[in-house]
Amino acid sequence: MPSLKSIRKRITSTKATQKITRAMKMVAGARLTRAQQRIVALRPYAVKTSEVLSAVAATAQSNDPNPNDDVPAHPLLARRPEKKVLYVALTSDRGLCGAFNANVNKAALRAAQEAKASGIEAHFVTIGKKGREFLTRRGVEIDHDFLRIYDGLDLSKSRQVTDWIVPRYRRGDFDAIVLIYNEFKSAITQKITSERLLPLVVAESDATPSDYDFEPSEAGLLERLVPMYIEVSIFRALLESQASEYGARMTAMDAATRNAKDMIGRLTLIYNRARQAAITKELMEIIGGAEALKE
Repeated sequence: MPSLKSIRKRITSTKATQKITRAMKMVAGARLTRAQQRIVALRPYAVKTSEVLSAVAATAQSNDPNPNDDVPAHPLLARRPEKKVLYVALTSDRGLCGAFNANVNKAALRAAQEAKASGIEAHFVTIGKKGREFLTRRGVEIDHDFLRIYDGLDLSKSRQVTDWIVPRYRRGDFDAIVLIYNEFKSAITQKITSERLLPLVVAESDATPSDYDFEPSEAGLLERLVPMYIEVSIFRALLESQASEYGARMTAMDAATRNAKDMIGRLTLIYNRARQAAITKELMEIIGGAEALKE
């Protein structure tokens, strides 16, 4: 049986760990609340942007004097045979958040293996330190790594990713762009999502060409709306990933705090039994010595 001193040290260290995990849970919970509010605030803007883009694209196609299915209204709406696909994996910069990072990393690696089996060349961009480390350890070449994106996350950070991705897609470096991230459902539930970012799949619009008047032109609007839509889509994925990270960390730290409490209870029981055994042994030795003196 371990000595009383070693058991006391384990109890003390476990209590210190419990204080840390409890504090981390509280911090993650506070940040999760703010992240949820940002997602809720962004959703109407993202939905309206998609609706306007769909309407403009539909009108541009219908007003084309020389309609041709092979020539879309905007280059980013064009579809071509997929020979090279870029996967953008969104992970966190820190650990201690359960299976949050592992799920994204496994999904990204699985997607690359499936692409390779289909004869498609897979490329990677990582957002988050944990994704970069995971892929690097497995010998996967990373085309670009965005550092510290989540620090002061705003639309400008999304624009950095957009400014790197869009020019390379336009010149044909990649035939498709896929985002892989955790979609936030609740504090205890995150869903791995594989979302095709490019080529854009514009939803069908109920609007008819006569519903809108465009100034200066549909083409000019598309030139601004399409990059805006991509920025918003990436920003939403970043917010979803950030909120999922906070939810996963809060859940993991809650479980760690409860486990620490259980461990402290078990160690305390062991300590009390060991102390009782030591006291009993000492009493027996005293009684044995007293009996020996009587003889």
